[in-house]
Formats: sequence, C-alpha cells, structure tokens
Amino acid sequence: MYAAKHRGHSSQHQRQHVDEAVMGGVANGHGHRPAAARPAPRRAAKLKILLVVIATNLVSVYLFSGASLSVHLPASAPRIHLWDSAALLRDLNATRAALAGARAELAALRAQCNASSHLLESVLAGLGAVHGDTPEARDFGGWPEEPTGELKLAIEPHRLPLGFHANFGTDELFPGLGFACRNFQEELAQYMAYDAGAECPDDDALALQLALKGCEPLPRRRCRARSPAGYVEPAPLPRSLWSVPPDTTVRWALYTCKNYTCLVQRARTRGGAYFCKDCFDLEGKERRRWQADNGGPGFSIDSVLRSRAPGTVRIGLDIGGGTGTFAARMRERNVTVVTTTLNLDAPFNRFVASRGLVPLQITLMQRLPFADGVLDIVHSMNALSNWVPDAVLEAALFDIYRVLRPGGVFWLDHFFCLGPQLNATYVPIFDRVGFRRLRWKAGRKLDLGAERNEWYVSALLEKPMT
Repeated sequence: MYAAKHRGHSSQHQRQHVDEAVMGGVANGHGHRPAAARPAPRRAAKLKILLVVIATNLVSVYLFSGASLSVHLPASAPRIHLWDSAALLRDLNATRAALAGARAELAALRAQCNASSHLLESVLAGLGAVHGDTPEARDFGGWPEEPTGELKLAIEPHRLPLGFHANFGTDELFPGLGFACRNFQEELAQYMAYDAGAECPDDDALALQLALKGCEPLPRRRCRARSPAGYVEPAPLPRSLWSVPPDTTVRWALYTCKNYTCLVQRARTRGGAYFCKDCFDLEGKERRRWQADNGGPGFSIDSVLRSRAPGTVRIGLDIGGGTGTFAARMRERNVTVVTTTLNLDAPFNRFVASRGLVPLQITLMQRLPFADGVLDIVHSMNALSNWVPDAVLEAALFDIYRVLRPGGVFWLDHFFCLGPQLNATYVPIFDRVGFRRLRWKAGRKLDLGAERNEWYVSALLEKPMT
C-alpha cells in the first residue's frame, strides 16, 4: 500500500518536474525539449533501421533461394515470371506458337477466300453462258495463255509446306523473275521449253539476249548444264593467273572462235567489232595494264592502294572486268576481287574462272548482289561511259555507293564522253551521288580522231566516313 502510494507520488512528482522544465523552456524562448527528453526519438530511429535491415535480409534470402516471383495479372493475360528464365522462355514459346497459329489460320482463310472467289467466278460464268453472254478474255497474270509445265513452275508462287513463315512474311514463295520478262514472253517460253531432269539445251545465246533485254534474273531450270568433252583440271595458282587454259575447258559450239588461239589472235588483227578484243592475249597489252601511273588518264594499282591505309583494301568488285586481269593484279597484292563479265561471243566467265578468279555474270541493269557497306573498293573500266542512259548511270553509281563501306573507294577508270557532256551532264551526276574526290584526271581520247572531241576521265572517289 505504501509502495503504491509512494510510486504514485513519485510519478506525480516527476511529471510536475517535466512540465515545469517544458514550461521553463518555453518561457525562456526555446522551441525544443530539454536534453533529458531526447533519447526516446533516437531509440525509435534505431528500431526502424533494425526492422529495415531484417526485412532486406529476408527478401534477399527469398530471392536468391531460387523461388519464383510472379506478377499477378488477369486470367486472360499471360503470366510473366521475372526470376524464372525457364518459365519465361516457355511463355515466349507459347506466345510465338499462338502467333504462328493465328497466321496459319489467316493464310487458310485467304486460301478459302480465293477458292470461294474462283467458285463464284465459275458460277457466274455458267449463268452467263445460260443467258448467252459473251465470255470475257481470261486473265493469266499478264500472259496471253495460261502457263503450263516448266514455265508455270518458273513464274507462279509456291506455297510453303509448313504454312506461314515469319522470316518471309508470307505463306508463299515467289520465283525471282525480271520485270521485263513479260515483254519477251515468247523467248522466255522457248527458254523454259526443255525436258526436266535431262541435259539443258544449247541456248546460252538465248539466255544472254534475254538478260541483256532486261529479263534478269532468269528463272532457274531443272536440267543439267552440259560440260565440255575431255575436260581437264585447271592449272594451279599462281601459274593459272597468267596462262591461257586448255581448249578442252570450253564448249566452243556457242562461239564464233573455236579455240583460244583464235581469241588471242584477234588482238593482232585489224578490223572486227569484237568486245574486249585484246583481253585474251595475256602476253600483250593485257599484261601491262595498271602497272604504271604515267601522265595518261589512268592510275596504277599501286598508287591507288597507297592512297589507303596498308591492308585496309581487302575485298572488291570489278564491273565489266573482261577476262579478269584487274582481279589477277589485285590477287597478287592479296586483295580478293569479284569480276562481273558477260559471255559476249567468247567464254569470258570460264576464262576468268580458269585463272583462279571469281566471275559474276550480271548486266549493268541489275542491282549489285552485295549487302550495304561491305566492299573496300569498286573498279570499273569502260563499262560505265556515255553509252549508258543518264538515269541508268546515276542509279548504278548510287548502287556502287551503297555497297562500299565508309571510307571505301570507287575507281572510275577511263570513263569516256564528249567534251560538252563532261561538265554539263556527268560532273553534276557524280556530285549528286556524294562521293569525295581523291584524284581526278581528264585527257583527250584520240583513237577515233581529234575531231570527235572525246575525253577520258579517271577518278578515285571516296565514300565519306560519316
């Protein structure tokens, strides 16, 4: 009893002292509690810090224990597991499969719509026939008659066996066929008239004429290309670079000359309108090309390579490279060059291949078969000149710009034109493409007479780094 009263009296006495201290502090102008009252907030802050540390440790133990933390979404939404990669992969695969299924259903619906459309056309045609209507001419996609056989195989789409494919963005594959092929349907039908599985007919000249007319690319064929009789292995490198291959490497029935001796002698005879007349004479003028950087309109290979950092010119393209001598010279300098050439009454492609180089048979109208920014150098000698329509030339130059890497160079070699054309037509085209001039040389072209006022231009043009 006494103890209780004593404790109550003591508590009352303590409260009285505290109230007096507070009042005294206020009376003295202090807006805070005295030092004796501060430990309570410190203990609360320490308690809070302790709780935060404990909670953090618990969460860390939970997460690193391998448990799966899921975000709760509506039942209709896919579950995304933030910490379980296997579950996330399963969800992504399920979503991909569902998307592929939806695309397959869309392709099936498209096929059903096409079938329904054909059925409706048949019904309408039947009703028209009953009423005596004159049937309209059938449309076969621009062809005068419905394609059959190998021609049909070459021009119509082919349905993918597994349906829609995301990489193609369609459920069908369309054969590659030049737009201009529709203008030469009789020739294309003749080209595709062969026995499937047998030897291909001797129609290389027909194929070349179709390509030169713009029917490029030609469709693929299901026949075996013929090989030369008595074929022998080519000479080994590096001897093959400067040796004429054996005659048995060519099927000569396609050409005016029937052996390489005839082609070599063309360079030493007067007259005759032959493409690249002296290209096959590897011991004559062809052997001396690009060896010297003299006062003429051309450059030497070594001077061009010196304009670049050592070893940075590694791969390139020679447009209209004839028998591949430019590529051979670059091969000697550890540069790989692909040569575009055409079999214009001579086996240019096979000759290039026999030298151990890479031939590519495409015309000037075709887009270069390279990705953007992959080549270190592009060279062209005589292939690009004033015989090319201006719009075609400009498109070709932009395509060359496209395939060159930043800092790559275009070597325009012996471009020829009439004097008034140079500044009025061609210099503005070069400027529009955006090349930076490294070297530029112009000189008179006198082989057909000074009165013609023809000029050669050789230029080394760089694709800017930015």
